[in-house]
Amino acid sequence: MNYEQARFNMIEQQIRPWEVLDSQVLSLLAVIKREDFVPLAHRALAFVDMEIPLSPHSQPGQCMLAPKVEARMLQDLNVHKHERVLEIGAGSGYMAALLAHRAQQVTSLEIDPALARTARENLQKAGVYNVEVLQLDGASLLAHGGAAKAGLHAPFDVIVLSGSVAEVPRELLALLKAGGRLGAIVGAEPVMRATLVTRVDEHAFGHTEAWDTVAPRLLNFPEPSGFSF
Repeated sequence: MNYEQARFNMIEQQIRPWEVLDSQVLSLLAVIKREDFVPLAHRALAFVDMEIPLSPHSQPGQCMLAPKVEARMLQDLNVHKHERVLEIGAGSGYMAALLAHRAQQVTSLEIDPALARTARENLQKAGVYNVEVLQLDGASLLAHGGAAKAGLHAPFDVIVLSGSVAEVPRELLALLKAGGRLGAIVGAEPVMRATLVTRVDEHAFGHTEAWDTVAPRLLNFPEPSGFSF
């Protein structure tokens, strides 16, 4: 398989048509070797417009998101070099690798111990050293004092949910700095919305829903409680 040609086709035929036009994001996608973060059994699918299962032993729904979804989220978040990022759902480490090239530091949480180990190994092999992968249930951050108990140094400039939730938990918004952004895929099938929340100040949040998609649920996150912005 000609990986470089497949990578080029992915960018030109999937990602650009999805309005991902940020030159820095496109350059990253050309440089970070997605195939090295895909399980060997599925490597031929590395550049296909689909979700990729991460392990036969992982829980249902644990997968790499489609390339165009990862790229669009990365563009929307507009991460800067001085910023600290929290990702929930490390998976194989690919999204963390993309974020790391834009950020100062990335902390990525993964509930599955085997996937957490795989993500660390993949990132190390890729020469990405400003990511810390923690084997931790991201939903535990919703408990009172959950971030502190997990040893996380909040607040963060950016929070990324690499999977869908029924709603954006207010407990995660509390972990954002003023000016910070949280990106998530929110809602229920058949249509979910890519949602970007910006913390304006201590009490105010801006909220935009940019595009439609569908993604597997992050494990253990709650279903709707009626919270709204």
